[in-house]
Amino acid sequence: MQTDSVSVFEILQQWRAAGKSAALATVVSTWGSSPRPEGSHLVVDDAGHFLGSVSGGCIEGAVIDAAAQVMATGQAQLLEFGVSDEQAWQVGLACGGRVQVFVEPVE
Repeated sequence: MQTDSVSVFEILQQWRAAGKSAALATVVSTWGSSPRPEGSHLVVDDAGHFLGSVSGGCIEGAVIDAAAQVMATGQAQLLEFGVSDEQAWQVGLACGGRVQVFVEPVE
Protein backbone atom coordinates (compact mmCIF):
# COMPACT_ATOMS: atom_id res chain seq x y z
CA MET A 1 0.00 0.00 0.00
CA GLN A 2 1.26 3.47 -0.81
CA THR A 3 0.35 6.63 1.09
CA ASP A 4 1.58 9.97 -0.28
CA SER A 5 4.20 8.09 -2.33
CA VAL A 6 5.81 6.64 0.82
CA SER A 7 5.05 3.06 1.76
CA VAL A 8 4.21 2.04 5.31
CA PHE A 9 7.31 -0.16 5.21
CA GLU A 10 9.57 2.79 4.33
CA ILE A 11 8.14 4.77 7.24
CA LEU A 12 8.52 1.76 9.52
CA GLN A 13 12.16 1.45 8.49
CA GLN A 14 12.72 5.19 9.16
CA TRP A 15 11.13 4.96 12.61
CA ARG A 16 13.24 1.94 13.56
CA ALA A 17 16.43 3.61 12.25
CA ALA A 18 15.59 6.59 14.49
CA GLY A 19 15.35 4.25 17.49
CA LYS A 20 11.57 4.41 17.85
CA SER A 21 9.48 1.45 18.93
CA ALA A 22 6.95 0.42 16.32
CA ALA A 23 4.19 -2.05 15.61
CA LEU A 24 2.77 -3.41 12.38
CA ALA A 25 -0.92 -4.26 12.02
CA THR A 26 -1.98 -6.47 9.10
CA VAL A 27 -5.46 -7.51 7.96
CA VAL A 28 -5.11 -11.30 7.91
CA SER A 29 -8.69 -12.38 7.33
CA THR A 30 -12.00 -10.88 6.20
CA TRP A 31 -15.52 -12.20 5.82
CA GLY A 32 -18.51 -10.37 4.40
CA SER A 33 -18.30 -6.60 4.20
CA SER A 34 -14.82 -5.27 4.98
CA PRO A 35 -13.51 -1.83 4.00
CA ARG A 36 -9.89 -3.00 3.56
CA PRO A 37 -8.70 -6.23 1.92
CA GLU A 38 -6.45 -8.88 3.40
CA GLY A 39 -2.85 -7.70 3.40
CA SER A 40 -3.70 -4.08 4.25
CA HIS A 41 -1.28 -2.53 6.76
CA LEU A 42 -1.14 0.11 9.48
CA VAL A 43 2.09 1.06 11.25
CA VAL A 44 2.23 2.82 14.61
CA ASP A 45 5.20 4.31 16.49
CA ASP A 46 5.69 4.77 20.22
CA ALA A 47 4.53 8.41 20.03
CA GLY A 48 1.18 7.37 18.54
CA HIS A 49 1.94 8.43 14.98
CA PHE A 50 0.45 6.09 12.40
CA LEU A 51 0.29 5.53 8.69
CA GLY A 52 -1.82 3.20 6.58
CA SER A 53 -5.25 1.72 7.15
CA VAL A 54 -6.80 -1.56 8.20
CA SER A 55 -10.43 -0.50 8.12
CA GLY A 56 -11.13 2.82 6.54
CA GLY A 57 -11.36 4.39 10.00
CA CYS A 58 -13.94 2.36 11.89
CA ILE A 59 -11.53 0.22 13.97
CA GLU A 60 -8.27 2.14 13.65
CA GLY A 61 -8.51 3.55 17.19
CA ALA A 62 -8.75 0.09 18.74
CA VAL A 63 -5.88 -1.18 16.58
CA ILE A 64 -3.69 1.80 17.56
CA ASP A 65 -4.46 1.11 21.24
CA ALA A 66 -3.53 -2.55 20.75
CA ALA A 67 -0.31 -1.49 18.99
CA ALA A 68 0.68 0.53 22.07
CA GLN A 69 0.14 -2.57 24.23
CA VAL A 70 2.10 -4.71 21.79
CA MET A 71 5.03 -2.28 21.86
CA ALA A 72 4.94 -2.19 25.68
CA THR A 73 4.77 -5.96 26.18
CA GLY A 74 6.47 -7.32 23.07
CA GLN A 75 3.55 -9.74 22.69
CA ALA A 76 1.66 -9.86 19.38
CA GLN A 77 -2.16 -9.79 19.38
CA LEU A 78 -4.79 -11.15 17.01
CA LEU A 79 -7.81 -8.85 17.05
CA GLU A 80 -11.22 -9.65 15.64
CA PHE A 81 -13.93 -7.14 14.83
CA GLY A 82 -17.34 -7.85 13.37
CA VAL A 83 -20.93 -6.90 12.98
CA SER A 84 -23.84 -9.21 12.26
CA ASP A 85 -26.04 -8.71 9.20
CA GLU A 86 -28.89 -7.69 11.52
CA GLN A 87 -26.78 -5.06 13.32
CA ALA A 88 -25.47 -3.77 9.99
CA TRP A 89 -28.99 -3.36 8.64
CA GLN A 90 -30.02 -1.41 11.77
CA VAL A 91 -27.29 1.18 11.19
CA GLY A 92 -27.93 1.42 7.45
CA LEU A 93 -25.18 -0.83 6.08
CA ALA A 94 -25.91 -3.34 3.34
CA CYS A 95 -24.40 -6.33 5.15
CA GLY A 96 -22.30 -7.37 8.11
CA GLY A 97 -18.76 -8.58 8.13
CA ARG A 98 -15.75 -9.60 10.14
CA VAL A 99 -12.09 -8.70 10.01
CA GLN A 100 -9.07 -10.12 11.83
CA VAL A 101 -6.02 -7.92 12.36
CA PHE A 102 -2.65 -9.25 13.53
CA VAL A 103 -0.65 -6.65 15.48
CA GLU A 104 3.03 -7.37 16.05
CA PRO A 105 6.01 -5.52 17.46
CA VAL A 106 8.76 -4.62 15.00
CA GLU A 107 12.32 -4.82 16.21
